[in-house]
Amino acid sequence: MNETASVSVAVHPNAGRNEVLGFEEGVLRVRIAAPPVKGRANRELIDFLSKRLGVSKGSVTIVKGLTSRKKVIAIEGLRQDEIAKRLGL
Repeated sequence: MNETASVSVAVHPNAGRNEVLGFEEGVLRVRIAAPPVKGRANRELIDFLSKRLGVSKGSVTIVKGLTSRKKVIAIEGLRQDEIAKRLGL
């Protein structure tokens, strides 16, 4: 059984470092060090979340908001409740 969880994410690019700030009103807030230029922040976001969640980069997909700070991310292989647990929230 292959599950996919969707998470709303608010991304803050150009941060000093990559970090998960936590959930606020059901939205995961994440700081990303990369600038929002030529998809660099999106690639960094996928790389960072895949490492923090312990899944492959291919399991993390931006399904909505490629050019926006507000995104919807699909994470294949995890249930919704596992995401917060793996992020330590």
